[in-house]
This record gives sequence, C-alpha cells and structure tokens, in this order.
Amino acid sequence: MKDEKIREIYQLLCHYHKIYLKEKGVQLPQLYRGSEYTKDALVLVYLARNYPKTSVVTKEDLTEFIRKFYRTVNDVQQARHLAAQKGWYILSGTRKDLASIELQAGQYKLVSLEEPYPDFTAGRRIEIEGDDYFEELKKLYDYRCATCGSKEGEPNYNWKNTKTVLQKGHMDPSKPLEPGNIIPQCEKCNRADRNYWVYDPKGRVVAIANPIVVDRCSKKVQKEIYERLKRIFEDKK
Repeated sequence: MKDEKIREIYQLLCHYHKIYLKEKGVQLPQLYRGSEYTKDALVLVYLARNYPKTSVVTKEDLTEFIRKFYRTVNDVQQARHLAAQKGWYILSGTRKDLASIELQAGQYKLVSLEEPYPDFTAGRRIEIEGDDYFEELKKLYDYRCATCGSKEGEPNYNWKNTKTVLQKGHMDPSKPLEPGNIIPQCEKCNRADRNYWVYDPKGRVVAIANPIVVDRCSKKVQKEIYERLKRIFEDKK
C-alpha cells in the first residue's frame, strides 16, 4: 500500500471519527510519531480498506503489512487493543465476540465506523458533574456491577437472595472518589474490596492498593513477591 493510499484511508477514518465516534470516547490514533507511521494507525488503515465493504483480515496479513514499516515486529496485537481499549468496532475470532462466531482465531474484521465496539467503556468521558454523573456512568455499564456483572434491581449473581444495589467504587483507592476514578460496583463487591485493589475501567484488578493483602498469600507466593521486590530495588541502587 502506497503512502498516498494510507493517507487517503486515514482521512476517511478522521471523517467518520469526527462525526460519529469522537463524542462516544473512541480514540483515534495519530498517523505519525515523528517521521514514522504509528502501528495503531497502520492496522486501522489496513482493516478499513474498501470501507464499508471490509474484508476479514488475519494476524499474519497484518504482521506482513506492518513489517514493511517495522521490520523486526513479531506479533501484531493492535487490532484487539483497538477494539477493547480504544473503542473501534473490530470483531475478533480469538476474543469470540458473539457477532464473530464465523471468524477463526487470529482473524479480524472492521464492522462499522459509525458505532463503537459494543463492550467499549474504557476512555468514555462523561461531562456531567454532581449526582447526575453516577447515573450516566451506570448507564454506560448497562446498570451492571463492573466487577461481577450483577444488574441493578435484580438478584445478585453470587447472592441470589440479595437485590443488587450499585455503589460508587474506587478504581484507584489512592486517589479521590471523583469522576474519572469511579466504577459502579454492587454492594457485595464494593464491601468485600475494602480498598485492597486497583481496577481498570472494566472492573479487572490490575494492581495491589493495600500491601496487607500480601499477608493473606501463601508462603510460596510471599517468597516470590519478596524475591521480585528484592531484584527491583537492588537494580535501582
């Protein structure tokens, strides 16, 4: 694909992003970083060829294309991340999206430039402040707990005799409980959490917030943590 064609498709992406996707929080990758194309932009351009009549693309296809610009690249993961993390409506056979049951593992297809990826919540911005903020946030999560998926007003998945009530849960307990650092959690998940963990916007644990959790680990895990921290701090000396 020649540079002129890459820029042409990227301009198409910019057009649709501005009209349909920007307000929904979908992130448009920069075309260039310095004098080089970015990998995210190249993958998105390749998937968007002949839009709206896009084709199924394999990871091997993407890797071969990216190697024309980055010769040492081994494993192209951008297509999957562009959907789940940045909001582009790209189906993945590996991820087993419900709408992609006919795709095989390692196959991708760009579905639409007018709608975001259905499960996309990360990166969406809510401009409303105050009490209305949490209502809008719950709406983005389909009124479900980000951690266990229980739906507000319905029986809790793990506590069948308890009606689900969503509360403001910390993403990062070291920061204030304010817009941008909140996920909806059911009372059961929020109470059990006790600010032990750092979550991402999808309710997945990504870090430890309180070192007391180490006390609950087995001796084997505690030793592995000790050895790991020892190496880290020794390297900084």
